[in-house]
Amino acid sequence: MENKISVIDYSNYFWQEREVRLRAIKPEDWKSDYINKFDTPSRRLLECAIELPPTIVAAKTFVDENADFSSNNRRIMFTIENLEGQCVGGINLNSIDERNGTFSIGIVIYKEYQSRGYGTSAMKILLKYAFLEQRLNKFNDAVLEGNDGSANMMKKLGCVQEGVRRKVIYTNGQYLDMILFGLTKDEFIDKHKVEGNF
Repeated sequence: MENKISVIDYSNYFWQEREVRLRAIKPEDWKSDYINKFDTPSRRLLECAIELPPTIVAAKTFVDENADFSSNNRRIMFTIENLEGQCVGGINLNSIDERNGTFSIGIVIYKEYQSRGYGTSAMKILLKYAFLEQRLNKFNDAVLEGNDGSANMMKKLGCVQEGVRRKVIYTNGQYLDMILFGLTKDEFIDKHKVEGNF
C-alpha cells in the first residue's frame, strides 16, 4: 500500500508565519545549498570570510549530516520555504546555553529571495520556539559591519544594539567591526503583544 498524504492544512501550524514555513532539511536540498554558495558577497557577510569553492560533495555531505533533524553538532537545522513551497534559505538554532538561557540563530536567505520579509518571518518562528517552548531567555547575535540587511532585520525584530566589537574580523583586505544585538524573552513577548501576534 502506497503512503499518500492528503492536502495539508497549515492554517494552525506552529512552524508557519505570514511569509514562510520551516521544515526539516531534505536530501534534495543539496542543490540549493550548492548553487547559493556561489553568491560570494552574501557568503562573506554570513561567514565573515571567503570560503573555498563549493563542491557538490560538500553540499550533499552537509545535507546528509543535517537531514530530518539528524545533526549531532548541537544545532537544530531547518530549511525555510515560502508558502509556494520554494526553498528560500536555511535557519538554525545554535549556541544554546541551557544553564544561562542564552542562544543564537544562524540564517541565510538566498539572493533571489532577499528583501521579501522571509528572513524576518523565519526568525519570528524560531524566536517564538526558543523563548516559549525551550524556556530560553536571551537571544544574542553579532552582525558583520556592512551587513545592513541583517542589522535592519534585528531592529525589526526588536533587538537592541548592545555594543560593537571593533575591528575583529579581517576580510576583503580590511578589519571590520561586529555589531552585537540582543533580545530578551520579555522584550520579544511585549513587542509581539503590541503587534497582536499573541
